[in-house]
Amino acid sequence: MRNRTGIAVAALALGSVVASGALGADKVDAALPWAQRMADSIIARQPKGTMLEARGQGEMPKWSYSAAFCVRAVAEVGAGKGAAGEKYVKYAQDYMDAFINDAGALDKRYYQARGHRLDDIAPGQLILLLAAQTKSPKYTTAALELAEQLKTQPRVAEGGFWHKDIYPHQMWLDGIFMDCPFMARLGAATGQPAYFDEVAEQITLMAKVAQDPTTGLCYHGWDESKSEKWADPATGLSKCFWGRGMGWYMAGIVDALDYLPAEHPQRAQILAILQKAAAGVTAVQDAKTGVWWQVLDQGERAGNYRESSASCMITYALAKAARKGYVEAKYAEVAKKAYAGILREFIDVDAATGLVSLKETCQVAGLGGTPYRDGSYAYYLREPRAVNDTKGMAPFILASLEMQQ
Repeated sequence: MRNRTGIAVAALALGSVVASGALGADKVDAALPWAQRMADSIIARQPKGTMLEARGQGEMPKWSYSAAFCVRAVAEVGAGKGAAGEKYVKYAQDYMDAFINDAGALDKRYYQARGHRLDDIAPGQLILLLAAQTKSPKYTTAALELAEQLKTQPRVAEGGFWHKDIYPHQMWLDGIFMDCPFMARLGAATGQPAYFDEVAEQITLMAKVAQDPTTGLCYHGWDESKSEKWADPATGLSKCFWGRGMGWYMAGIVDALDYLPAEHPQRAQILAILQKAAAGVTAVQDAKTGVWWQVLDQGERAGNYRESSASCMITYALAKAARKGYVEAKYAEVAKKAYAGILREFIDVDAATGLVSLKETCQVAGLGGTPYRDGSYAYYLREPRAVNDTKGMAPFILASLEMQQ
């Protein structure tokens, strides 16, 4: 798949690429770091963050984990940079203010706790980032309201959150990213240690049921009841190691570790889980390109493809984990190789405008539902691929920010 108006970008070295065409002052500046170039491209293509995933300009804003993730990544470009980063933080503030009133209440037209969707917790990361950047108490108020959903979130017998009401007795890897970084950051912001204990419980239970002891990779989902057609009747596990699922899990862990206290009794266990996962994804990294596959351990099997969102998330997780000492320093080199591959394989730059695009992103993947998703190898290859999907652009920005460290 190739951007119709773009040119392929070949990475000669990290942060050094060749692009054709002169860029004017009103275009995306090719001299800027990649994170800023992608953020500028997102804003140029859609000046209103609430419309990032809209199908038409008249569509109402939607409370969306993926749009909020992308807007959060844009905000991270400007976070802590004062006036130099103001436009990126304001883009995020304008987005979130569409859902939160001046008193900090979440607009019930867009967010309601009905359905207990863990995906709906993920925008809380952006809310707390804005709380830190703007010092406005309304964002903390909104975050606390959002956290109320977790008090009634259904759980499996050992305490893990169901992914949604419509997926009873199921834990998915995605859920760790959706709720754990938010809870950890909220615990740090409010001084409530119960949030840290919940984070540790969710991460460690997910590893207990889903992390393969031999490879370190994690299966996409687990059904405690073992009743789903996609679930192994003996283990309850889904069939495949889905790339972005592993990316969600690892990114969720590293973001949660930022706020989990060093003295927390389960921190060492969580680090061991992350270290095992790091070894697992390194073992299945594509030797030729440095990126990762849609189905991680199937390599060059017919139909499989190198997928951008998984590659960006895993790169981000490894680079950040190595920088912070969560994993061995050698994984920084794994991340560098992967990032160079991301630039080669997935990035296009429009020669006339300088707009940056990311291709080969799996649009969506899940388990069960209607039409039924059976979690098979063939299923993951059937899902459509997209250009400039929010779930790919967001981790590309975060991985790029890590490469700038």
